[in-house]
Amino acid sequence: MNLYLACILLYSALLIGLGAWFSRRVKFASEFLVARRSLGAGLIFATFLAANIGAGSTVNAAALGYRMGWSAWWWVGAAGLGCLILANTVGPRIWYWAKAENFATLGDYLEYRYDRSVRGWIAVILWGGTVGLLAAQLIAISIILNIVTGLPRWEGCIFGGLVVVFYYAAGGLLSSAWINLLELAVLLAGFILALPYALAACSGWDVVVRQTSEHLGHSVAATYFSPFGLGIAGVLYYVALLSPSFIVSPGLIQKIYGARSAKAARAGVNWNGIALLLFAAIPPALGMIAAARFPGLEDPQMALPKVMFELLPTWLGVLGLAAVFSAEISTCDAVLFMLSTSLAMDLYRTFVNPSASERVLLRANRIAALAGGSLGVAVAIAVPSIIGVLTIFYGLVSVALFVPVVAGLYSRRPDAAAARAAILTSVVTTLALHNSVGARVLGFLNPLVAGIAVSFVVLWGVTLFRARRSKTKPPMNTDEHR
Repeated sequence: MNLYLACILLYSALLIGLGAWFSRRVKFASEFLVARRSLGAGLIFATFLAANIGAGSTVNAAALGYRMGWSAWWWVGAAGLGCLILANTVGPRIWYWAKAENFATLGDYLEYRYDRSVRGWIAVILWGGTVGLLAAQLIAISIILNIVTGLPRWEGCIFGGLVVVFYYAAGGLLSSAWINLLELAVLLAGFILALPYALAACSGWDVVVRQTSEHLGHSVAATYFSPFGLGIAGVLYYVALLSPSFIVSPGLIQKIYGARSAKAARAGVNWNGIALLLFAAIPPALGMIAAARFPGLEDPQMALPKVMFELLPTWLGVLGLAAVFSAEISTCDAVLFMLSTSLAMDLYRTFVNPSASERVLLRANRIAALAGGSLGVAVAIAVPSIIGVLTIFYGLVSVALFVPVVAGLYSRRPDAAAARAAILTSVVTTLALHNSVGARVLGFLNPLVAGIAVSFVVLWGVTLFRARRSKTKPPMNTDEHR
């Protein structure tokens, strides 16, 4: 058996075993969904960082580093900035509401703040977007497994899906938080050790710079080795594209619900944001090393596998594979968390069985996790080019959520009608701009930011219009109704 495959099988068996062990401690839906609201700052940090370092933060960030150098830092760095904003604004504020009103999902907050229809709209949008994101992570897993073990991609998708469904469905947030701690240790060890060993294989950073400059030309290399090589407009584009997603992501907010206190939530998410800002340099650096040693790759996404399996010693290559696998799997369980809770709580409990007991809801969440995982695997197998395309649909979740969530936390004035109007117009605007204009609007802006701006204008426009209408509406003549 291939050494890499054997190690991945053993590692996967360990993850599933841990999930089975934690399942014995989970008897009720509240334990599955919010881990008894018992997570300290350390576990919040681990489960956040493990969820935030996935296919985009590793394989894609290295590919961007291969193509455009240090500017690729902004891909993960912008996520870190978004998390720091979440930690110090939305996160602690919504934790207090969740504690006081016993929220288990973001949908609980939306129904409490607006009404059931807003919750239902968001749940449907969430399912469409996050199935695509789950499929994208599974495809990334299958690509890595195919490269290093020869496993066909469809088998890699099934394998990754089985691992994450088994350990997540067993214990929910409680099991994933502790398992994320193990995954994070493997992930960080693999990437942190890979960088100095890869540099040593290239005889140091000076050699990387010289070889890359020879390939690109010195004028292009000056931009390549600058973190602002994209220009201010390019930097703002990445910040505008990515940061909002990490402020209102349902999966991240629901992890905050599991914190034991607002202080623990704030500290854990802040640590995660700082760690993301530091980690953001590692995948681009590995991509730049690949550009020096393997110029002319047809697919830049091969940059990270090339470094891991051709420049590192075997033992570190195995650890590197485990690190990449951990990154994708930990993000898969965060996505599955969104899928299962949305189906079981926001749709099944809200619209089908409002009187469901805790045990019925626990079973519903596990079935929903199995259904979401199965659908994600099916989509990943059927549409192998999904990573780039379906990221757009996941972005729609952020567009639909950002303004209603933030405005609802800081003002009592917007109502359900304003929220519905904002959700509808923002989604339609984003899709229309993406299909007609493309990825960029007015230089550094993009369809997602334009959608959020439209959502803001519509929400407050409808709110002010309804307030003025209620003031100018003539009072009822009670004499006519006596």
